[in-house]
Amino acid sequence: MSSAPAKDLLGPMVLDATFVLGVPAVAKMPPPAMPEIAFAGRSNVGKSSLLNTLMQRKGLARTSRTPGCTRQLNVFEVKLSADQLFHFVDLPGYGYAKVSKAERIGWGPMIEDYLRERPSLKALFLLVDARRGVEEDDLQLLDFMEGSRPKETCRVHLVATKLDKIVRAKQKPALEALKVMAKVPVIGFSSETGHGRDELWGRIEKAARHVEA
Repeated sequence: MSSAPAKDLLGPMVLDATFVLGVPAVAKMPPPAMPEIAFAGRSNVGKSSLLNTLMQRKGLARTSRTPGCTRQLNVFEVKLSADQLFHFVDLPGYGYAKVSKAERIGWGPMIEDYLRERPSLKALFLLVDARRGVEEDDLQLLDFMEGSRPKETCRVHLVATKLDKIVRAKQKPALEALKVMAKVPVIGFSSETGHGRDELWGRIEKAARHVEA
């Protein structure tokens, strides 16, 4: 199901964006026929808002007042042109206390299996709240990726969301501190203003072409 484009933003125009399916296991994913870009992060970090901003669609990726509502691998097909097709994969959010321990244990292997085994995965964008920084769960995921996938097969980037909540004079120092801590490239992003969308799309396209970003 596709939805109407949102307001114009910096970066490429998305011709079409469609929710494909949500699956509880990697084995049920669509065939790896196009580059896949995965998005991960804590449950309240603004992942759905970022995806809607990237895809220029309002409400395509569901947002909720209750963090942790994504409990499967949600796949979207995104078309920039006839020869530029991507799958965006929204991974289950983590770190939300009201989700049962059993569910959290179940998500772990699903996320790890996908990140370790999916051959069409070209980049992982790990979202953190720019105000909170990199937390223990985020560091664990970064460590997992470093030990599980060669950089050449899957680029890892940090996206600092809700950047507009930090006063402008403190934004650059905050991003630099995140880069030092995470040891991966960092992009500042705001779904409210669209800041960072152009840079994020640039890194997505480079990763899909195996270009150093």
